[in-house]
Amino acid sequence: RRGAGVRARTPAPPAVGTRAVAVGARACGAVAAGKTDLALDWQGLKADLAGMIAEKNCGPIMIRLSWHDAGTYCQADSSGGARGAQRFDEGESQHGANAGLDVARGLLADIQAKYPISAADLWAFASLVATEVMGGPHIPFRAGRDDIPDATKCVEEGRLPDGDKGSDHLRAVFHRMGLDDRDIVVLSGAHTVGRCHGDRSGFEGAWTEQPLTWDNEYYKNIMSKSYEAEKTAAGNPQYKNAEADIIALETDLALTTDPEFKKHTELFASDAQAFNDAYAVTYQKLQELGWESKGLTEVAW
Repeated sequence: RRGAGVRARTPAPPAVGTRAVAVGARACGAVAAGKTDLALDWQGLKADLAGMIAEKNCGPIMIRLSWHDAGTYCQADSSGGARGAQRFDEGESQHGANAGLDVARGLLADIQAKYPISAADLWAFASLVATEVMGGPHIPFRAGRDDIPDATKCVEEGRLPDGDKGSDHLRAVFHRMGLDDRDIVVLSGAHTVGRCHGDRSGFEGAWTEQPLTWDNEYYKNIMSKSYEAEKTAAGNPQYKNAEADIIALETDLALTTDPEFKKHTELFASDAQAFNDAYAVTYQKLQELGWESKGLTEVAW
């Protein structure tokens, strides 16, 4: 996984977690626009998702799929946001930031076919189940996101963060969504799981030594470890701690050098519960951008 907050540049093979997964070219989930039947079997859906995520070690890419659906939101014109926009052969599925996410959509295809749920709701819910499976917080879920009908409703490329840029870039991207500096640091904490793949993003490596375990190790690492600048095989700049065999990107280290970011990073490095509590609130906010006033319904899961 590239991780939330790092824009990809090149296509990727079907690698998920620590295993390879074969995914057919058309196994990317239903293209038809979907609506969610709120009376569906949510406990059954949770169980199916949890079993698949644990079996395939694919928790991180489930978070990335949902993040990249919701993270396109623009507060100024209410465009973008979670709406299942990667279901088509054109548009957002082809954006560099979404390289390799056909793997996640393929893994969800059978579950998508089994339950009457929109892709936008399924991707969002799957990311919450994935977070919990990996040891993260239980995050409230409200359903009711409708899918866009076709690729003409996709947004332009370039709305997601680039890993080789600093604080100004992060603020431009997140503030466009209506999120603040604390939200930037909180959501960056999702890098505590997953890894970058060179053939997806041009970056290579994991942020933590246990990339399938949810904790606050990401913050601890960037606050306490030393990193040496390097370039990947693709020519992208990144930073590496050779002793732990972990990396940091420019966007990660910006959380330690920008004074407003740093105060939150220090807190989360020292207090895992504070991170989990903040993440549960902020990630739900991210998922609901653009849907807050459109009648989402809370689901007991």
